[in-house]
Amino acid sequence: MLNLVRHRVRTAALALSAIAALAFGATAPAGAAAAPGPAPKKQGPTSVAYVEVNDHSMLNVGKYTLANGGGNAFDVAVIFAANINYNTDTKTACLHFNENVQRVLDNVATEVRPLQRKGIKVVLSVLGNHQGAGFANFPSQQAASAFAKQLSDAVSKYGLDGIDFDDEYAKYGTNGTGMPNSSSFVHLVTALRANMPNKIISLYNIGPSASRLSYGGVDVSSKFDYAWNPYYGTWQVPGIALPKSKLSPAAVEIGGTSQGTVAGLARRTVREGYGVYLTYNLDGNDRSADVSAFTRELYGSDAVYTP
Repeated sequence: MLNLVRHRVRTAALALSAIAALAFGATAPAGAAAAPGPAPKKQGPTSVAYVEVNDHSMLNVGKYTLANGGGNAFDVAVIFAANINYNTDTKTACLHFNENVQRVLDNVATEVRPLQRKGIKVVLSVLGNHQGAGFANFPSQQAASAFAKQLSDAVSKYGLDGIDFDDEYAKYGTNGTGMPNSSSFVHLVTALRANMPNKIISLYNIGPSASRLSYGGVDVSSKFDYAWNPYYGTWQVPGIALPKSKLSPAAVEIGGTSQGTVAGLARRTVREGYGVYLTYNLDGNDRSADVSAFTRELYGSDAVYTP
């Protein structure tokens, strides 16, 4: 009888422990990234999908798999976009999330973790916002490092996989801000890479920052994981000293670039040995025909859409 009681007490304790573990998992901090699941292997370039979260869900990126093998059609999903704003009181740059970006970040458990569990990396793009603050006009190394910390803190807090720089719409000079200088972006990228040595840093190859990658004997080109052409429907090799495996000369808009052009750029990517293929504006419609136009060339398989 005593052994039976002990067995029942132990069984109850184990059950309570299991319930506690489930409860803890349900209330885990937002920044605790889910361990990527074992995505089926595929051979070929890294495919990138920018999503305009003002209009579309990040979850769309995970709805496409390869008919042959079941691998993800997309490898990197980009949240487009946070902003670099300017605080006129403190005269400093600050990281800003509009309500739609904030919604994604506040709901990473349902908007981001499902992608990461599939093995898809999720990166936050940062864009100018017409206020004079930009990546290319930090007045000092200290100011650049302070903004780099805001970026890396956001990646850590929300459990993201990196930062994408898009130097558009800064409107340099507004609010009494400075014009682009040669040291700013070098200091920013150097500090960001030091803060997050194992995360993605990518470059949307446009704007003053893209042509200011070297200063004082320091070239930050090698600190980027990827760089890509920003002009959709075209082929343009980014002017940065990275190996072909990290570059996307091809850029297409899903549903906006003809399938013939999408396929042709994908064929050229493979033929010329480049390792990245950039797509923009994946929406919530079934775009399997547009996606298949490049997956057939990159991976030898059609793409399957699963709502």
